[in-house]
This record gives sequence, structure tokens and C-alpha cells, in this order.
Amino acid sequence: MTPIGRDEAARQAAGELLKPEYAKESLLDQIYRRVMQFLGDLLDAAAGGGSTGGIIASVLITLILLGVIILVAWRLRKTARKRGLAAGGLFGERAMSAAEHRQAAERLATEGNWTEAVQERLRAIARDLEERALVDGMPGRTAHELATEAAVSLPAFTGELAAAARSFDDVTYGGVPGTRESYESMTSLDDRLGQARPAPLVAAGGVA
Repeated sequence: MTPIGRDEAARQAAGELLKPEYAKESLLDQIYRRVMQFLGDLLDAAAGGGSTGGIIASVLITLILLGVIILVAWRLRKTARKRGLAAGGLFGERAMSAAEHRQAAERLATEGNWTEAVQERLRAIARDLEERALVDGMPGRTAHELATEAAVSLPAFTGELAAAARSFDDVTYGGVPGTRESYESMTSLDDRLGQARPAPLVAAGGVA
């Protein structure tokens, strides 16, 4: 079978799509059918198209599969990032300052909504640490990641930060209702972290 050129293939494809049986076929259906036909032709060529044709078809199939894998991985990563920003991470979609998170936490506490008050107070802690450059402003950060990173600059608070992260995860994902005690504990931590100074970095030679 003699290979046809690109122009001839395009002409034949256009002529094929003009046939009456395709008049009611949607554009997406046409694209899907043509792609599947193209892949089928490649598989046929790889299976019995001779050494040269088989190698070329195999390379094209490999490239197409790699492209699909890359596209799927990109979409999954994008979806995971969105979920992290919307639900899995600390912050919602709207960027708020530490002060705004504290105001929201206080309002929720006044209303007796302890679950959301705990969430907002930890968000205030996280945003305050970012504003003071004690942690990086990483999108989609989890409470555990925040506690781990913040403990590097504030090692004296390692245990309390970990406990605060667990409290956030409990009320957010574990179905544990927030309480006045958990909120007051989070508020106390927020106040003390605001006054804390980071531990001095130790240089390579051991001099601070």
C-alpha cells in the first residue's frame, strides 16, 4: 500500500465528511471518530506495514500515548490543586489577610459557631506567619504542612502547632465539632505566635 501525502489525506477526509450519512453527526462525534480511525490505521501499520512503516507507526503511537498521559496528569494535578484551594487546604478561594481571618473567627465565635471559628483562627495563624515571612505562601497548603514548616522557625511551638493542625483537620475532615475550649486554645496560640520571634539561623560554621 502506497502512503498518501498530507494534502491528499486532508482532501479525502474532507470528502468523507461531506457524505450525507455524516450530515447529522456532531463535530465532537466527527473528531472522535476520525481520531479513532487514525489510531486504528496506525495500529494496522505497526502490525503489518513493513519494517519502516511499522517503526514510524509505533513511534507515532508512542508519542500520542505520551501526550495523553501528560494531558491526564496535568488535568489531575490541576484538579487536585483546585480541591486543595477550595477544601483540602487551609484557605478558601478568596484571599484574606490575617486580620480579616481573625475578625471572621471572632464573629463566628460570638455566634457560637465553634467549628468554623476554629478553622478561621488557624487560617489567621497561617496568614500571619506568611505575612511575617516565617513560612512560604504555598497555595493549597495543608494544616500539617503549615505546622511542620512553622516549627522550623518557631521550634518552641512545635507541639502546639501540631495540635492546632490536628484540631483543624478534626473539625474540617473528621466530623468532630468545634468547641469553645478548642477555639480558645487556638486563639491563645495565635496571640503568642504573634509575639514570638523566630529562632536564629545557625550558619554552616556553627555560628548564629
